Amino acid sequence: MAAGAGALAPFPGPPSTSLHEFPYPPQNRPRVARGSPTGGVPPAIDLVLGATAGCMACVLTNPLEVVKTRLQLQGELQPPGTYPRPYRGVLRAVGAVCRADGLRGLQKGLAAGLLYQGLMNGVRFYCYSHAEDAGWTGYPGGTVAAGAVAGAVGAFVGSPAYLVKTHLQAQTLAAVAVGHQHNHESISGAFGSIYKQHGVAGLWRGVTGAVPRVAVGSAAQLATFASAKDWVCERQGKLYRGFWDCVLQISSKEGLLGLYKGIGAVYLRLGPHTVLSLFFWDELRKMVQHPQPPGP
Repeated sequence: MAAGAGALAPFPGPPSTSLHEFPYPPQNRPRVARGSPTGGVPPAIDLVLGATAGCMACVLTNPLEVVKTRLQLQGELQPPGTYPRPYRGVLRAVGAVCRADGLRGLQKGLAAGLLYQGLMNGVRFYCYSHAEDAGWTGYPGGTVAAGAVAGAVGAFVGSPAYLVKTHLQAQTLAAVAVGHQHNHESISGAFGSIYKQHGVAGLWRGVTGAVPRVAVGSAAQLATFASAKDWVCERQGKLYRGFWDCVLQISSKEGLLGLYKGIGAVYLRLGPHTVLSLFFWDELRKMVQHPQPPGP
């Protein structure tokens, strides 16, 4: 058979339009300045935008964070049915908080929550923006890996603020109190009290649970761009020896369902918070982006 003949030979007649030729003109993508991420926003700006977006979402979702904290601390390390339950479900828990602490009680720990979101999300988006800038997110699985690492770093940096936030959100009247009542009078007083009792390491109690939780959530959020049980704050008296000891003690004394206490509030808060954080971040990025002239 002659070369070019048979099945591999070109079809006779006039050439047809190639399958790879489209009737639409190519789209000119804006040029990105060197040193800026693919979104056109420098990492330092993304740090500010990420912190701002997280704080804006925190203001709207903090009431559910208060409810989630109370539900999770209720009946800690006690067999089911052997302890009073002032908080029964998300809606009833909201009512219980309002009756005990007033409407302002739904925003308990807000200042500490804003500090946590500012630190965690600021660092998280700053690291992710650097990964974008370096082109790491362009590799298969790169967005997942970058999101996970960024979330882990952010969780570590923000862990002390999260610890204080949980202490403050748990504080209430003795009749409906759950968990250990630290009776902090302010954020600064809480930081000082924890430091005096446990040293610098005490400020990072629960970090071994926070880092994997936030890493998984961050990887999912940033990879999909739209967590995991919340890490448990150890109370005074060294209740748990570590993350796995916490899991074993809760499951053995409260049953496996004890690991899922407050799951309704977790997802009711996590959904809106995730959407709002990423929405605010994206909109803020658009506001600071400067369109570049198209390439030649």
